[in-house]
Amino acid sequence: MRERIRPGYFERLYAQDADPWSFASSPYEAAKYDATIAALDSRRFGSALELGASIGVLSARLAPLCDALLAIDVAEPALERARERLAGAANVRFERREIPEEFPAGPFELIVASEVLYYLDEPAFAATLDAVDRELAAGGVLLAVHWRPATETYPLRGDEVHAALAERFGPAAVSRRTDEYALDRFDRPA
Repeated sequence: MRERIRPGYFERLYAQDADPWSFASSPYEAAKYDATIAALDSRRFGSALELGASIGVLSARLAPLCDALLAIDVAEPALERARERLAGAANVRFERREIPEEFPAGPFELIVASEVLYYLDEPAFAATLDAVDRELAAGGVLLAVHWRPATETYPLRGDEVHAALAERFGPAAVSRRTDEYALDRFDRPA
């Protein structure tokens, strides 16, 4: 088992490239974000948490659906770009936090984990699931999207992440699989 990927890795990536995964320009990312937003079925959320906000491209898509969105990431250079991208959005707050150690207190009606949980090793992943379970409001939604193909650096695979989420939170209310990503929406009973 590989160790989790620490903040320095992401700090270095963003120092070399303002958008290392082409979130703002990739057709793959745009299509995945369309599917992510569609999975929310036009619902409105009072309080939301986005784990791994990066440069705020998905945050900009989530913001109109939320009264208050807290978007977190471990890389300050990414958060600086996210703050610039959403400078006029009074309902969005960006904070530098590492999960699970600095998981914010909820309750949150929506928690989004897009392309982030597979960076954690098994102990950090288990602790993060505990935090999600604790901070997700009754009637809340957990939406997870992760890259499926194997990588040489990530401690977990996307399919492993989604299998563990289903084991913890039950069957997904919405589920989509492509060759590239897994998307699941888990609805907590009210």
